Amino acid sequence: MKRLLASPWLYAAAVVALMIALPFIVGQSGYYLTVFVMASLYVISAISLNLLTGYGGQVSVGHAGFLVVGAYTAAVLSTKLGLPFVIALPASGVMTALISLVIGLPAVRLRGHFLAVATLGFGLSVPQIALNWGSVTGGYSGMAVSRPDLLSSDLVFYYVVILFTVVITWMLYNIARSRMGRAFLAVRDSESAAAATGINVSFYKTIMFVVSAFFTGIAGGLYAYWTGFVSPNDFGISTSLLLLAMIVVGGLASITGAIIGAVVLTFIPHFTESYVGVTDLIIGAAVVLVILFRPAGIVSLGELVRGRGGRSDE
Repeated sequence: MKRLLASPWLYAAAVVALMIALPFIVGQSGYYLTVFVMASLYVISAISLNLLTGYGGQVSVGHAGFLVVGAYTAAVLSTKLGLPFVIALPASGVMTALISLVIGLPAVRLRGHFLAVATLGFGLSVPQIALNWGSVTGGYSGMAVSRPDLLSSDLVFYYVVILFTVVITWMLYNIARSRMGRAFLAVRDSESAAAATGINVSFYKTIMFVVSAFFTGIAGGLYAYWTGFVSPNDFGISTSLLLLAMIVVGGLASITGAIIGAVVLTFIPHFTESYVGVTDLIIGAAVVLVILFRPAGIVSLGELVRGRGGRSDE
C-alpha cells in the first residue's frame, strides 16, 4: 500500500482526474476556464524552459519570444492562409523550432550571462518585429484567430488543451529520463567533462533549444486559438521573467517542480489582481524566499517530508 501511495503515476492520475472535473466544479465559468487554460499553457512553457535551463544549464531570459512566434504562426496560417487547426498548430511548433535553430547555432558558443543577454535580445526583438511587420502580423491592430467549428465550445477546447498538456508533459518527462536527458545534465554540470566523455556539446545544446522552442511554440499556438486574438503585447519580457520564476520557485531540473511553479504563479494574479503592484511583489518575494531557504524549489518540500533531503526529481 505504501508503495502504491508513493507512485508518481498515482499522483499524475489524480491530477488529470481533477483537471477533467474542474470545469464542472466552477460551473463551466468562462473566466475560470481561461485561468485553467493559461495555467496549462504555462505548464507546457515552464517544463520546456526547465528542460533548457534546469536540465541543460542554458539560461534563457527571452523564452516568451517563442510563445509569440508560435501564436503568430498559428494566427497567420489559420487566418490568412485558411489552413486547418490540425496543420496550423503543429506548424506553429515547427516554425518556432526552426527559428530557435537559427538562434541556437550561434548561441552554443555562449555561456552564462552572455547567453542570457543574447536570449534577452531575442525576447525583446520578437514583439517589436511583430509590431512593425504590419503586412503579416497586423501590427498594432493584432490579428483575429478563428477556432474550427468542432472546437468552438470553450469546454471542448479546454479538454483539447488538457490533452495537449498531458501528452507534452509525458513526452518531456521521457526526454528528461532518456539518454538525451542525461547528456543535457552532463553538459549542465561541466561542458569540458561532457566533451571529454564523447558528448557532442554543441549538438546537444542546439537540440535543447529546438526541443524547448517546439513545445513552447505549440503552447503559443494554443493560446492564439483560445483567446481568438493575438497582439505584440501578449508576451513581453515580463512573461519571460515569469517563466523563469516558475521554474525557480517550483524546482529546477524537475518536471513536477515546473508544474507546481507554473500553477502557483498563474493563480497568484487571480487572487491579487485587485491590489496594484501586489502581484509582482508576491512573486518577487516567493523567488527570493525559495532561493534563500529551499534552493531546490517547492518540490523539495515533499522530498524533505519523505526524508530524502532536497534532491530534485525528474
